Amino acid sequence: MPTHTDTPCSAFAQQRLIANGTLTQVAAATKQAIDAGTTGPVLIFDDYSSQQIELDFRGSADDVLARLAPAEAAAERPARGPGRPKLGVTSREVTLLPRHWEWLAQQPGGASAVLRRLVENARRRGAPKARMQQAMEAVERFMQAMTGDFRGHEEASRAFYRGERERFATLTEPWPVDVRDHLRRLVARAWSDQSPE
Repeated sequence: MPTHTDTPCSAFAQQRLIANGTLTQVAAATKQAIDAGTTGPVLIFDDYSSQQIELDFRGSADDVLARLAPAEAAAERPARGPGRPKLGVTSREVTLLPRHWEWLAQQPGGASAVLRRLVENARRRGAPKARMQQAMEAVERFMQAMTGDFRGHEEASRAFYRGERERFATLTEPWPVDVRDHLRRLVARAWSDQSPE
């Protein structure tokens, strides 16, 4: 997945948090921990999505950090071609049925302006639901990667999806503190994003 050096993330060595902060900070601290003899697999998670971030820790700390910059530069390089690049507008292909093109041609402002308005309206209407879904997926990803072997994992997962806050807290209390606390932060964000029914 594309990452930026300022992406907030957390690194775990087995069940211990070894670093959190920006990707640059976590990469440097994780390299230092590995060089100091940290054992077991090291997993780095994006703090918002819980997607795992793969880094190459070969060589020196400077080597590790130098490999972050080219990947970010390539991801941010603007595409050339039609559009209005100074405004961040780029041209891409859209495939529609003839009746869709006919309808767009009848709208004021042209097809591009109409499509932009439709997308912005859809984003505004769907933003809270999408944010809640992303937060819930982040919890699920982290639990699958880090707590699957813990006693009470299945029950805690069910309690999370049911919104049973006290039960979730009770079930996760005996878990390793770093994993438990990180998971609770993810869960708190997911629950706070839920709309009142």
